[in-house]
Amino acid sequence: MFRCVLPVAVAIAAALPAAAQVKREFPPTALRGEIVFASPPDVTLNGAPARLAPGARIRGENNLLVTPGSLAGHKRVVHYTVEATTGLLMDVWLLRADELANEPWPTSMQQAQAWSFDRAAQKWTKR
Repeated sequence: MFRCVLPVAVAIAAALPAAAQVKREFPPTALRGEIVFASPPDVTLNGAPARLAPGARIRGENNLLVTPGSLAGHKRVVHYTVEATTGLLMDVWLLRADELANEPWPTSMQQAQAWSFDRAAQKWTKR
């Protein structure tokens, strides 16, 4: 039995650091902003009150889901998407240092519509 468990445990342990380094792909609708997490579902986004949508997904730097309650009181720079019909925040990604360095990144829909997005390279170019 131990012979079967050991290779699986080694494979999982080896995969964890590699998973943390995976390049995340953000949709072209993702904007960059500063969020302050309050009592869920309330947040402050770029200094204005906002709300998380029911079923909103918050992904940590390791791309695993994070509960909004565990972030209460924290201020972070994020990428986020807005649910089109309600204006509520749907997807939120807590950014790593390498993702923060990826500039420029639009902070408004007007910028996103005026710039070009290379989805494969995850790079925005101002036109």
